[in-house]
Amino acid sequence: MKESAKSRATFVLLAGLARPLMNLLMNKKWEGIEKLPAGGFIAVPNHCTEIDPVVVGHMVYNQKRPPHFLAKAGLFKVPVLGALLRATKQIPVERSTAGANRSLQVAKEVVDAGGAIIIYPEGTLTRDPDLWPMKGHTGAARLALQTGAPVVPVAHWGAHEVFPRYAKRFHVFPRKTVRVLVGEPVDLSAFADRPLDRATLTEATDVIMDAITDLLATLRGEAAPAERWDPAVHKQSKHGRFVDGTSPDAQQPEDGK
Repeated sequence: MKESAKSRATFVLLAGLARPLMNLLMNKKWEGIEKLPAGGFIAVPNHCTEIDPVVVGHMVYNQKRPPHFLAKAGLFKVPVLGALLRATKQIPVERSTAGANRSLQVAKEVVDAGGAIIIYPEGTLTRDPDLWPMKGHTGAARLALQTGAPVVPVAHWGAHEVFPRYAKRFHVFPRKTVRVLVGEPVDLSAFADRPLDRATLTEATDVIMDAITDLLATLRGEAAPAERWDPAVHKQSKHGRFVDGTSPDAQQPEDGK
C-alpha cells in the first residue's frame, strides 16, 4: 500500500520518539528478519503483554515496512491515540461480524497493494498461565486464504519482563533483552481449494498457531504444552482483559484483532 505523505510523516515522528525509548527500556535481538517477504504479507505474533505492538512494530518498521495493525475500534476514540492510529492508517476492528468483515476487507486492500499487516490471532493477551499462545481466532487465516498473501509467524520473548501482562508500570532494571524470531511463511497450500467454512478456517488457524508456538519454544528453550490453552474449556472469555477470574472489560470480534 502506498503510504500518504501524512502517514509517512506520522510514522517518522512516532519512530523518532519510540526508537530511543525502546532502546532505553530494553536490549533487542532480532533473528530471521530476512524472511520477511518483499511484497505484501501478514505477520502473526504471539501476544503476552500490552507492549507487544510496539516491540513487533519496531522490528517491522526498521525493515522499512510501515506496520498496519488490526486494532480494537475503541482505541480510535481515545484522544491523541485515535488521531495517531488514523494518521498511520491502522485498521479498526468492531465487535460485530459485519464490522470484522469490513476490517478484513480493508486489510485485504493493504496486503494486495504490498503492505504489511499485523494480526494477533489470539485476539487478546494470552490466558495461558505460562504465557504460551492460546487458541487462535480465524481472521488471519481468512485473510491469508482470501488474498494468497504469505503468513509470517513471529514470536517474541522478554517484553513481558519489561511490562508484565496487565501491569501498571515498567520494570526497567535489571536491563532485559527482548528477542524477536521471524519464521518461514506458513504453508497453507493444503487449504487453497477448500471452501472458507469454519472447519477450513479452524484447521488453517491451528497450523498458524503451531508455527508461532514452535518459534516461541525455540526462544524459550523449552517444550510447549502438549495441548493449547482454550479459554472456553477453562470457562474464560475469549476476549478483552481477564485477571484472576474477573470479567473482561473489552471485546473483540471472532475474526482477529
